[in-house]
Formats: sequence, structure tokens, C-alpha cells
Amino acid sequence: MKKFITAALLCCTVIASAQQKSPEALKAAVAKAEAVAENPKKAVAPATWLKIGKAYMDAYNAPAGQLLLGASQTEIQLMLSGQSPKSQENVVLGGAKYLKQVFDDKNLYFGENGQLQMIEVTAPVFEDALASALKAYAKAGEVDVKQAKKKDVETALKDIAAKYLSEGLNEYTFGRYDLSSQKFEMSAIASATAPLCQVDTTALYNAGFTAWMDATQTAASDSLAAVAKFDRARGFFEKCLENNYYYEDGEVFAKLHDIYKNLGDIEKAKSVIEQGFSQFPQSQSILISLINFYIENKEDPNKLFALLDVAIKNEPNNASLYYVKGNIYNELADKTEDETEKANLKAQAKASYYKCAEINPAYEFGFIGAGVMYYNDAVVLSEKASNEYDDKKYEALVAQFEQYLKDAIEPFEKAYAVTKSDDIKTSVALYLKNIYYRFSSQSDEYLALYKKYDEIVKQSQQ
Repeated sequence: MKKFITAALLCCTVIASAQQKSPEALKAAVAKAEAVAENPKKAVAPATWLKIGKAYMDAYNAPAGQLLLGASQTEIQLMLSGQSPKSQENVVLGGAKYLKQVFDDKNLYFGENGQLQMIEVTAPVFEDALASALKAYAKAGEVDVKQAKKKDVETALKDIAAKYLSEGLNEYTFGRYDLSSQKFEMSAIASATAPLCQVDTTALYNAGFTAWMDATQTAASDSLAAVAKFDRARGFFEKCLENNYYYEDGEVFAKLHDIYKNLGDIEKAKSVIEQGFSQFPQSQSILISLINFYIENKEDPNKLFALLDVAIKNEPNNASLYYVKGNIYNELADKTEDETEKANLKAQAKASYYKCAEINPAYEFGFIGAGVMYYNDAVVLSEKASNEYDDKKYEALVAQFEQYLKDAIEPFEKAYAVTKSDDIKTSVALYLKNIYYRFSSQSDEYLALYKKYDEIVKQSQQ
């Protein structure tokens, strides 16, 4: 999931007491702590609620025991003190392979490196232990008028937020996007709880993203039910914007645009994507969303250039803005059926791409944009030719296909010469290798160039 997820996996130790308490003992400890709070005098003492919170956290942590994420299977076996899994199987979650071990109260998931990646508690002592602990610590902060226990409460709230965040990541891995979103939301709520009072934009974004995924998935079978889910996702992304959090390349704007379209609010969809473009003109997801929206709603494409020209006026020496202009021309060209208009738009795309080098000779992406444009056009023609049975039409398509490949050579060669990035050199070399291979039988020069770039690609893979 490219646009998810900014929170790192939490490789933290889950600590239990030296002697594992039984579920009954843990429940009794909670009951005992809560009974104290029934005394009006004790109910105004922060320590009372801290004990309740700790009792719930002990119950929450109990099934996981002393297990440590990142530990090896051998280490986990030692931590389990001789407990053996009831069964185990190989599973695939989120495209990754895991060894799943099943115990009475939990499932353990080991990655291909043999390390523990996830703990899934299947028999919790309390179904809502984290939520109950959160309420207790919030109450402790509320009655702590002298703030004597502020640090203790804040530490506990951070711990709860981290655990909800970890649970959210696990639920995402399991593909349970609705539950994942709920966990991320609770993480944000825990962070925002007094006295911690922190806005966790990472948790908010993750809650919105997984809610959006859940809504998108639901829309395929139940459009009515998806509406409420899209609206829920909207709320999280709106909070991100309120806190000036946009995620990578302004992805929050792109997601909100899609959400408003699904909610039928076209004007809001237009407004938010234009706002995103004005702040992140280099974002491909925003650019493509904006172009598609303009075409679908028969908006004047010149508005795109008007928006971009504002950015260029503010940053006249920003070569990347001309790269964006080239992308706009190229995208518009690919969406028109008029061959004359297509050719004109492609020419303007090339001019914009090459303008990048005039502004900044060290900027390679303009050349790459032009090269990729011609290369992709060649691929399209190749597919057309493969489905053409008329010999003359076939030969015409092949000739055009080869011309596009040759047109791509110059910009790719310039990009290769300009770039200082080894990774980009390898990527460009792969394009050039493929192009020269096509013509390697036509001349010794093409054959030598094919061998040159083939060797470069091979060396990069060693």
C-alpha cells in the first residue's frame, strides 16, 4: 500500500510479571482496584485511577507475556517456558509469508527471517482492556489538580497510544481495514487525551487511509453502506489538513478528492484537488486526479496551466514545474482521439521537458520525462501492431513504433549523462538497453551500444 503507512512497527518488549498471573487473578485485581474508587474520598485521588489503569494494562499484556517482537523462534520458545503451539501453518498476509503458530490464547507470526513479527491475542482477559485503561488514566489526569502525577499519566497514555497503533498495523496486515481504522483512531484519541494533549497526525492519517480502503472495498458490493465509510474517512483527512499534515506529496488532498467524488460533492472534490495542486504541483497522484477530473467534468484544461503558471511565477527557477507542465501536456495527449491535437500536445510536452534543462542543466527528470513519453508511446503502438492483421497497416505501425523508440534515445542519453544518481543511471540504462537491442541487428553501432548498456545493467544487479 504505497500511500500508507507512516508509523513504524513498534519493536517493543511486552513485559509481564516474573510469575504469570491467571486470568482469574487479573480480573480480581481489576475488581479490587475499581472497588476502591467507589469510596468518594479515594475517587478524587489520582493514585486510585492509576492503579485501575495499571490493573487493566496488566490484564491486557498477560496473553503476550514477556514476548519480544523481533526475537527468534528459539528465543520465543525460551520465553514461553516450554509451551508448545497447538498447530502451525504457513500463511500469506499482505503479500508477505509468515509462519503462524497457534496457542490457546494467542497466535504468533514469524517472518521469513525467523523473527516474531506479530502477536494476535485470541483470548484476552478483557475484551476492552485498553479502552478501560484509557478511561482510568484519563480520570487520573482529571482529578490530578496539582499535576503531581502528570508524568505518570502521560507515560501511560503514550503506552496505550503505541499499543493501539501496533494493533492497527496488525489489523491492516490481516486485511481487516475497518478494525485497523478503529485502532488507529483510538491511538489518536489516546494521544489527544489530557494531560498528554498531543495531536498524532500519523494516527489520524492511518485511520483515514484504512477507512478509505474499507469504504472503497465496500463500494464494490454495497454503495449505500460505503457512503458512511467514506464520510468517516473524510473526517480524519480533514483533521489532517486542519493540522497542516498532508503526507507524502500532498496525498491527503488526493484522498479527499476521491472521497468527495464518492460522496457526490463535485464542487468540493474540485476545490480540494485544486488546492492540493497549488501546494504540491509535482505530485503525480494529484496531477492525474486533477486531469481526470477536468476531463470527466468537461472543465477547461487551460485552468490547469493557469494554476501551474501561478507556481512558476512564484518559483521561476524551479525546473521541476516545467516537468509537471510536460506531464500535463502528455496526459492530455493520451486522452484525446484527435491525432492532430495529440501530436501538438506531445510536441508541447517535449518542449516543456526540455525547458527543464534550460533552467537547470543538472536536472535530469525533464529528459527522463521526454524519453519515457516516447518509450510508452512505442509500447502502445507495439500492442496495436500485434493485433493488426492487415500487412500494410501492420508495417506502418511497426515503422511508427521504431521511430518512437529512436526518438526516446536522445533524451535518455542526455539523462544518463546528466544524472549523478546511480539508481537513476541504472533505470535509464535499462531503457536504453531495450531500445538498442531492438536495432542491434541493423548496425555495429547499435550492437555496441546495446552491449554497453547491457553490461551496465548487469553490473548494477551484482
